[in-house]
Amino acid sequence: MNYAVLLALSLFFGFAFEEFFGGEEPAVPGGIRTFPLISLAGTALYLVEPRYALAFIAGILVLGWWVSLYIRAVLEGKRKSADGPLIIPACTLIAFILGPIALTQPLWVPFALIVGTVLLVGSRAWLHALVARVPESEAVTLGQFLLLVGVVLPLLYGAPPIPHTQITPFNVWLAVVAVSSLSYLSYLLQRYVLPRRGVLVAAALGGMYSSTATTVVLARTARDQGVTPNITAGVVAATAMMYVRIIVVVAIFNVPLAHAILIPMLVLAAISIGIAAAFAYRGNGTKPADMVAGNPLRLVTALVFAALLIAISLLSKWVQAHVGAHGVLALAAAVGVTDIDPFVVSLAQSGATSIGIGLSAVAIVIASSSNNLLKAVYTLAFTRRRASLIPASALAALCVLGLVVAWIMAR
Repeated sequence: MNYAVLLALSLFFGFAFEEFFGGEEPAVPGGIRTFPLISLAGTALYLVEPRYALAFIAGILVLGWWVSLYIRAVLEGKRKSADGPLIIPACTLIAFILGPIALTQPLWVPFALIVGTVLLVGSRAWLHALVARVPESEAVTLGQFLLLVGVVLPLLYGAPPIPHTQITPFNVWLAVVAVSSLSYLSYLLQRYVLPRRGVLVAAALGGMYSSTATTVVLARTARDQGVTPNITAGVVAATAMMYVRIIVVVAIFNVPLAHAILIPMLVLAAISIGIAAAFAYRGNGTKPADMVAGNPLRLVTALVFAALLIAISLLSKWVQAHVGAHGVLALAAAVGVTDIDPFVVSLAQSGATSIGIGLSAVAIVIASSSNNLLKAVYTLAFTRRRASLIPASALAALCVLGLVVAWIMAR
């Protein structure tokens, strides 16, 4: 079985390689016959002495010597290579080590190795175009994201709870990573995967990482281009995705609380989508020149989110102790005029255990409704046009509707 898999994968690898490089002049070494032979040679050398693999190591050294000669020829200009001096040698080495891997590892390992290699080699044009499109600052931002996930988060594991709260530093940073991941993914989709797809698509993706920031971008666009039905639809669509984002964020930390807000949030999202669709139907297909807000993933942003989460947790505990559990509802209305994600995560991580699932669900709906009122104010302030009363009124209506839903939930 393993030998059949080895032969099939090496043939596929050689076939794909020849498809990618068959038209190169001069001819590129490797292909549908060469790679299977190289794989079989590596397999035979491994089977000669599998305990220490000395024969296989000798074969690697010989192949490495050939690879070094090929790279030197490319670098000295004696041989042309359209894809750099390392791609051909790297593929040859992968073909050589495929045999021992197919014989000693689970079958998914050689499959993943060859398929991944073919996809990378075949995507060279797309990947080079992507590198050309992405600014240098995005690489730094991605490094910051990996720092948040791979360094800071493991270091905080096992740390004791923060004084006067029920949350640990690990949970705080886990919330930062979860919200940042969702925001970063939607930002990348909006900027690089689905660019210039119209107001609704851009606004919906923007709403997944910040409906407030997206509303501000749309309002500024409307100030320059006028308040069109498409822009109004985009404002409401961003708010619709805010409800979806809240459900996802809560579900990460508290599934029972996510169940409690699921129906109310989906109802509000469906109504928002209906309003957005009605305005989009009246639109004329205009596309603002730039619908992308700034990258939401910054170390400073992450630190501010963590500080807000801790501060809101402390404030919630103080409100419960001095005002009572229902005082959290007033706090929800107040934090709605800022960033509601720290408040939502605070309730999902620890607040629901102290004030109950039902009251926490009501507080989240109130906070989202209060945030809609803030966006209505931003729409008026940044647009500075009388026609901005239309999207602002839609957001205000959603605010009132959300408060009605919260009142029904609290009864």
